[in-house]
Amino acid sequence: MARFIDSPKNRAAGTRIGVLLVNLGTPDAPTAAAVKPYLRQFLSDRRVVELPALLWQPILRGIILLTRPAKSARKYAAVWSKDGSPLRVWTEKQAKLVKGYLGERHAGQVVVAYAMRYGQPSIAQAVAALREHGSDRLLLLPLYPQYSASTTATACDAVFAELARYRDQPALRTVRDFHDHPGYIEALAQRIRQHWMVEGRGDHLVMSFHGIPRFAVDKGDPYQRQCQRTAQLLAQALGLADDRYTVAFQSRFGRAEWLKPYTAETLAGLGRKGVRNVDVVCPGFVSDCLETLEEIALEGKQTFLQAGGSTLRYIPALNDDNRWIHALTALIERELQGWLTADERPAAPSEMPARPAS
Repeated sequence: MARFIDSPKNRAAGTRIGVLLVNLGTPDAPTAAAVKPYLRQFLSDRRVVELPALLWQPILRGIILLTRPAKSARKYAAVWSKDGSPLRVWTEKQAKLVKGYLGERHAGQVVVAYAMRYGQPSIAQAVAALREHGSDRLLLLPLYPQYSASTTATACDAVFAELARYRDQPALRTVRDFHDHPGYIEALAQRIRQHWMVEGRGDHLVMSFHGIPRFAVDKGDPYQRQCQRTAQLLAQALGLADDRYTVAFQSRFGRAEWLKPYTAETLAGLGRKGVRNVDVVCPGFVSDCLETLEEIALEGKQTFLQAGGSTLRYIPALNDDNRWIHALTALIERELQGWLTADERPAAPSEMPARPAS
């Protein structure tokens, strides 16, 4: 017999809107002991590794979880800050800033929380907190600009599964993607412009997105198309000719073919061609994390220099950039139309332009 979570009698009356920001996740510490359960949860997700469990689990538990945690822990240690995991630090800051902006415009109406798909704070904890604060409506916003089944969909799966345990469920809305949202594109463009003003402009710009297996796209995942659209819009905003930038994909895992060109091979190729100075931006990551700070800023730099390049400058993710936080707030307000009361309207059209056609 199904067991449901019943609402405590002392729970706040359900009159608020809950906004849940979800990011990928992080181990609790840069140690093998902390990385192992994180990797077990992450790599056991059938959306992430699409192999039969009977085939994959023995490999995961018998080989990968015996060797990879220590190696990954060293990588995490290289980017860990005094405040903890960069991904968690920036995601928490984003949630606090959005909460502040929404609070100014919609005092008492909106409650904001963040969660990690893998690790802590968990989705179950965040949903429970929002419900305790009286949320009878919930907006789920996975912090992935480009939709993929292995990121956005699995975050939605986890929230849906958690809500299935509730007797008194909230109304639910989800944000599928924001790969072409004008505010997001302009925040990226301005981030790059500011970097160029301070550091100078490199000879070539690499836009590196997280990769996914090639077969996922062949089966209908829109991720590659959305990455290309983001890159096109960003290049237009920066006035870049086609030969001044390259779109590439990083973080390949396993032996299967992933989306190409691979970032590491792209950086090595640019170095061998005599390109001296390269700038790298990662438009698919709204928060700096292991994949940006270690894989690109450290490993990518070493790859480029060893191939003959002179300077690789990583352009930081949007993090707590003011333009990005305003764009994120405007995106949330757009999605909450009809839920917000009439006297507390969302951002004006000039602040929240319509999405361009893909």
